[in-house]
Amino acid sequence: MSTSEVLALKYRPRRFEELIGQESISQTLSLALDSGRLSHAYLFSGLRGSGKTSTARIFAKSLICENGPTSAPCDVCSHCVMANEGRHIDIIEMDAASSRKIDDIRDLIEHTKYRPASAKVKIFIIDEVHMLTKEAHNALLKTLEEPPEYVKFILATTDPLKLPPTILSRTQHFRFKRISHPNIVHHLSHILHLENIEYQNEALDILARSGSGSLRDTLTLLDQAIIYSKGYVDVKTIADMLGLLDPDYISRLFDAVFAKDRHTLTQMIQELEAYESEMVIDEIIAYLKERLYEGDHRFSPLVIERFFRILSDSKTLFAINADGGFIVSLALFKMIEALKIKEIDEMIESLESRVSHPQTKTPEMVSEPQSQTVHVMPTAPSKSPFEILCEKINDRSLELGTCFKNNVTFLSYEENTLTWESCAEGEEKELLKNSFGIIRQFVREVYGIDTQIKSQGCTKTPEEASTEKADPSVEPSEPLDESASMVEETEIGVGSCVSQCDETSVKEFDGSDVLKEPMIQKAAELFEATKITVQSKV
Repeated sequence: MSTSEVLALKYRPRRFEELIGQESISQTLSLALDSGRLSHAYLFSGLRGSGKTSTARIFAKSLICENGPTSAPCDVCSHCVMANEGRHIDIIEMDAASSRKIDDIRDLIEHTKYRPASAKVKIFIIDEVHMLTKEAHNALLKTLEEPPEYVKFILATTDPLKLPPTILSRTQHFRFKRISHPNIVHHLSHILHLENIEYQNEALDILARSGSGSLRDTLTLLDQAIIYSKGYVDVKTIADMLGLLDPDYISRLFDAVFAKDRHTLTQMIQELEAYESEMVIDEIIAYLKERLYEGDHRFSPLVIERFFRILSDSKTLFAINADGGFIVSLALFKMIEALKIKEIDEMIESLESRVSHPQTKTPEMVSEPQSQTVHVMPTAPSKSPFEILCEKINDRSLELGTCFKNNVTFLSYEENTLTWESCAEGEEKELLKNSFGIIRQFVREVYGIDTQIKSQGCTKTPEEASTEKADPSVEPSEPLDESASMVEETEIGVGSCVSQCDETSVKEFDGSDVLKEPMIQKAAELFEATKITVQSKV
């Protein structure tokens, strides 16, 4: 195993086929080289470690190759050899981060006036071009737009938004995308096979995730992991090196969550105090992502979605400098509460299944209710409307209900007219008279809003009336002739038609009497009322 060169440089791509994760750009540049449709200026932009500078060098070598321009440089001619070794005189690389002033650009422009020394073209590679000053950008514009025919510009930047539009409009822009996780893992596996180093696939997953899409950063971490692990790259070693959580530990953490074992969870949370809290949250999220893809029966999409919301909300608390250990503890205990919601959902689904799929009844079960209906119906008669009326009045006032039941006898109900007989005397008569508005309201609730009340005088002797008061089960007497009664009209207010009377004796309700009540006067004084309206309730 070579120790003189780091992996990022040792395995740097030297051909378009060796570029990782940038197939569309490789294909476009290869076709341009083979067809001869070349531009005078190119701009490569993208994440660090995505292959911008490597692609620029491969493209430059393809242009100066003795067989070029070609998408497959020979790598044996003097031009290719010098290009691979980084010492070709006609490939000029400039770091705009350190040479960013207008004088540096003037020197570069001066070099464009001289023809290439040995190759067919002279190539200028300007890295981190967005670091140039405004004056330097302006000085480069004219030459960048109309360079000599033997000059090619290749610009590279990690932040194209900082470039002026005039630069962007004079170049062909290639956007390098973030290298995917599977591509990085496959490339790491390939390198470790070439280096004869054993490894665990899960360890490569952690390295690729830690590299955040940058292949150079990931290879730097791999170099460090090979040294730290003493030749065997495993999960525990990588987790210790990077200060990350072991996936097995996270698995045991969720075992405690699903078991709702608060004691074990509290002990594990105390161990997590040794780690960075934000990293703990990120690692738990990555673990949930893996469980979603593996289809773990415990981690249903609904449960994962609830856990992810809890973790996402927790990350916002770090911005207010909250205690990291408390945030992690709160998130894990909230996950236990989220599982209770799952139990409620299961109960709802179970109830819905029972409702939508009722138990099938056998013929015997169906016929049994029919036979019961035939025998039970005669023995359980429903209450008559007048009995319901008496119950409503009794619920409103026990005294009024008792008085009404003992003194009022139902006669008939025909053509929206309720006829009864009243035998109330003295205080009972006065009580029924004053409470007629309440009785009329209940009559209309039971019999209908258009119901009229016809009251007849008592036709019983005092002895019969007293007997019925003592025994309420006595059947009501036959109704008298309708001509001997009178009808209480809908427009009449609180009257006394519960007892024997004529229409002229019905006293209209006077609202001013209510205003004289001490309680009403006290309320008006308390609330400083300027206007009081009295309305009768129907």
